Amino acid sequence: MTQTILSVNKLYKYFPVARTIIERLTFRPQKVVHAVDGVTFELNKGEIMALVGESGSGKTTVSMNVLGLQTPTSGQILFQDNDVARWAQGKLSAEENAALQLGRQQVMALRRKAQMIFQDPYESLDPRQTVFQIVAEPLEIHGLVQNEEEKHARVKDALEVCGLSPAEHFWDRHPDRLSGGQRQRVVIAAALVLEPELLVADEPVSMLDVSIRAEILNLLLKLRNERQLAILYTTHDLATAGFFTDKMAVMYLGRIVEIGATRDVLTNPQHPYTKALISVLPTPNKNPKQSRTILEGDVPNPINLPTGCRFHPRCPVAMTACKSTDPQLMAIDKKHQAACLLMHKEFATSR
Repeated sequence: MTQTILSVNKLYKYFPVARTIIERLTFRPQKVVHAVDGVTFELNKGEIMALVGESGSGKTTVSMNVLGLQTPTSGQILFQDNDVARWAQGKLSAEENAALQLGRQQVMALRRKAQMIFQDPYESLDPRQTVFQIVAEPLEIHGLVQNEEEKHARVKDALEVCGLSPAEHFWDRHPDRLSGGQRQRVVIAAALVLEPELLVADEPVSMLDVSIRAEILNLLLKLRNERQLAILYTTHDLATAGFFTDKMAVMYLGRIVEIGATRDVLTNPQHPYTKALISVLPTPNKNPKQSRTILEGDVPNPINLPTGCRFHPRCPVAMTACKSTDPQLMAIDKKHQAACLLMHKEFATSR
């Protein structure tokens, strides 16, 4: 039976824009950046889901909110049936805290079960610490080891599982004595040492050489298979997402415009934005005469969003109705949805 480990429902995250003196004196309403605007999805145990899209689509903001590192404007985030969003917003009463068991110790336990791999391994490691200190620190913070012997054993196991073997050869080194791939393996080991159930990977291979990327992705796939880890993987690269993910959600300007099984989304895309992204993917057997969809214009300002469909200013198949009607996700089949007016018969036949 499938077990849902993460459920995100109508998540909104707005960032207020500082008002000028004139705007304050004239009492103009404060503008906001619509970073995430009504995102809904579920992630099951042992499943890898990709959030894909251009820079500024909101995928990293979703990840930060899932881990409680940012406070959602509104919405619900359930991780193992605990409401992360309400806890982050500070909306839980003392009674609710007790009922949901979200006291300080319980919050620490919750955070131990969800860990993040950041994009840049050069910035996410403390240059003053050794590899051993970096991987051992989470164990010390959460009080998970009783003695030095146990600590050494768990650090050794985490490093070697991540491909840094023998571990003793690496743990006295500082990050500046490691390659980019080795640094990212240390980052993964530091997350893995806590034995989490959810791993949020924010573009974990974008800063690495192409030759190293497949190794890191294969490592994440191995961890999923061996430990039934759920992985939320954010990327702008559909090729890497297609390589090892089970489910894919395509984001544009803070919204999911298409979601479904990775194979379905890549082989049967329904949204024009998804089709454009796939059309420019490099493939070895691609016909050079095959048309590519090059999106023109810039991504609209997330402060002043276009009316109707957010994609219509750049959409190659936009119609008049797109300027006034905001499409919602519509089922293509049981596990595949897209938000495009062309999927509605009344609009498709009017073209």
